[in-house]
Amino acid sequence: MKHAALLAIIYLAFISLGLPDGVLGVAWPAMRLALDQPLAAAGLVTMIVTACSSACGLASGWVLQRLGTGPVVMISGFLTGLSLLGFAWAPSMAWVLLFAVPLGLGAGSVDAGLNHFVAEHYSSRHMNWLHGCWGIGATAGPVIMGMALADVAGWQGGYLVIAGMQLLLAVLFLASLPLWRSEATHPDRPAAADAEQRRQRPTPAWAAWLAPSLYLLYATVEIGTGLWAASILVNGRGLDSTTAGLWVSGFYGAIMGGRFAIGLVSARLGNRRLVRLGVLVAMAGALLFAWPGLPPLLSLAGLVLLGLGCAPIYPSLMHETTRRFDAATARRVVGRQVAFGSGGGALGPAALGLVGAQLGLGAIMPAVLLALALLLALSAWLDRVT
Repeated sequence: MKHAALLAIIYLAFISLGLPDGVLGVAWPAMRLALDQPLAAAGLVTMIVTACSSACGLASGWVLQRLGTGPVVMISGFLTGLSLLGFAWAPSMAWVLLFAVPLGLGAGSVDAGLNHFVAEHYSSRHMNWLHGCWGIGATAGPVIMGMALADVAGWQGGYLVIAGMQLLLAVLFLASLPLWRSEATHPDRPAAADAEQRRQRPTPAWAAWLAPSLYLLYATVEIGTGLWAASILVNGRGLDSTTAGLWVSGFYGAIMGGRFAIGLVSARLGNRRLVRLGVLVAMAGALLFAWPGLPPLLSLAGLVLLGLGCAPIYPSLMHETTRRFDAATARRVVGRQVAFGSGGGALGPAALGLVGAQLGLGAIMPAVLLALALLLALSAWLDRVT
């Protein structure tokens, strides 16, 4: 019973992690007018959140070793909730930038902590479903903000609602602290067998940096496609903005739905095979979406197929980390993976934007294909050395 209760808490924690993601983009058109800011100022907020999240991810191994996962999740929940309250009540842009710091720290801590805990104690099925839950939160947050903007509550009311949800979850995390201390006695995988396998196949030290580097490439593919697909469809394919938005939603919906579906078969297929299959499916989708002259529906189906291929890559690579490395190294590597994922999500789309500016929007998807091919090659190399 305690095992199931904690698992439910973990799922709720990842929904809470996804709630603030995407909210700023929905709120910003109204928010910037109230704060008298240019459109581009949202990038500064995003940069601060990303930098703090990455820094926290890199330090997470040290933090988790001293505090434990439960306290880190609880503290992160309060940090995130209070930061969002600060956004709602911020009288100027300077205060928004100030509250962006604890928002990034909270997100990076809970992301690394939960990923490591689930990778160590639960099966790959739960890791995929965990990241599916992030998609639920990432979908619900913008919907809540959109409803608030359509009502008299405005963007401040939207942030107040999401902050209240986060703080309620933080109180729940506080009450659940005793559950975390007992969970280590109920792992889903035979740790002794994994340890024996690692002793038979020593892992080179540099592999602890090769594993995180894959997340630079993956984040470039996922976040970059999500950012630039609408521009490609509107400016390059002649679709209207509403239709383009629906297909981009289909891309993210395929990632979220794919993770829940893949969780049903992940134990049978294994993490490494799921990564290979995912990359190959994503490459097929990217090729269809990039190919000029194809019928529109076939091209758009490629975008959804690309999302479906992306679905297992992040959670499967994360779950495999505790099988590649010893416990102490795995804690550090998971933190690096979260940090590199955040960094890739910031730098990769910007690099794709430069490619599009120099060579045209049609060059963006071939660049995504190149990133996927490199991801496939590096993941195969990592599999060989671990």
